[in-house]
Amino acid sequence: MENDQNLHPLEDVRRQIRQKRYRLATRRDYASLLKNMALMAVLILVAFSQVFFITVANGTDMYPAILDGDIILGYRLDTKYLKNDVVVCEVDGKEVIGRIVAREGDSVNITKEGTLFVNGTEQTGEIAFPTDPGKQTYPYTVPEGCVYLLGDYRTKSTDSRDFGPVETSSIKAKVVSIFRRRGI
Repeated sequence: MENDQNLHPLEDVRRQIRQKRYRLATRRDYASLLKNMALMAVLILVAFSQVFFITVANGTDMYPAILDGDIILGYRLDTKYLKNDVVVCEVDGKEVIGRIVAREGDSVNITKEGTLFVNGTEQTGEIAFPTDPGKQTYPYTVPEGCVYLLGDYRTKSTDSRDFGPVETSSIKAKVVSIFRRRGI
């Protein structure tokens, strides 16, 4: 018997066709992979430029809830800000993280003893630090289209007591998650 490869006269042609089909299928798979990767990159870009917001906390204004260096994930599309929401906003070109304690039309009063009142009701809760009155004169009514922010570290934070109420249009995102950077 002669060589097994020459059993069929068209075996060489069949092998070439199989190799060509394999190369075409491989090329199509790579093209599909690249197309899917490009689509995923565009989706991630849109998600993090239009829907989500990522930043790194700078300072101790929100101590102990948010520590210096923590990574903050915010949601940009929620524009209904409620009392106790933690938000990231821009004030005088600087990024500020604070807790909303009062909304438009609310009356804020901080006593010399460090007690916070909103609409005449004492605000007690998980905040361990007394609230210094700061530079504001009280009682203070929050203007329309604004919120009143306080940091959780009430004796040391820079917030609405220093720079006044924040326009809701200045809010970049509502904080939805905090990732601790300790150990990273």
